[in-house]
Amino acid sequence: MAQPRLTFKRLVGIDRSGGPPPQTRRGAPLNPWTLPNAIGFVRLAALPVFLVLALGSGDGRDTAATVIYAAVAWGDQLDGLVARVTGQYSRLGTLLDPLTDRLLVVSGVVVCWKFELLPCWGLAILVAREVLMLALTQLALRRGMDLDIKMVGRWAVWPVMGSIGVALIWETWVSDVLLYVGIALTLWATALYVGDGWRELHRPSSSA
Repeated sequence: MAQPRLTFKRLVGIDRSGGPPPQTRRGAPLNPWTLPNAIGFVRLAALPVFLVLALGSGDGRDTAATVIYAAVAWGDQLDGLVARVTGQYSRLGTLLDPLTDRLLVVSGVVVCWKFELLPCWGLAILVAREVLMLALTQLALRRGMDLDIKMVGRWAVWPVMGSIGVALIWETWVSDVLLYVGIALTLWATALYVGDGWRELHRPSSSA
């Protein structure tokens, strides 16, 4: 199957028409040794370093930790960009990227909770949502299902990560506003995922 032409919108991830590449679909080999996956491994390895530095600071606002957090967050865009430019898609990358994003959010929540950098009730909602999505993803994988990525879910990532990132730098109302926007989009996306899973589980079997 010919790959779609790499337009600017497709390059930056706005145009996702045509569905996911065949290399990323269920049943495809993991294919771990790709450049995008190497970026993903570095992102994952950086999370413990972020936690050690941030939790070891006096107030959660450590410059090196903040830089690492921002690098891991932007690394999600970088590995996607590299995959689209090189065509090095993989099943492992499809599974690794959202897991790393969720672990990054949870890591940021841990720091913000400890040092009370953001409203704790909002942080609790984020953690509960990430745990729910991990459970839904595991259930879908066991049942041979793939949850289609929702664009609203992609939109939700940036205000959520942005709110944590801003809170790690200074105290401002901007981080709270970003958190509320992120929570609203996150809950919207979660409702869509739950609806898709419910319909898939109750779809009539095609077998006689």
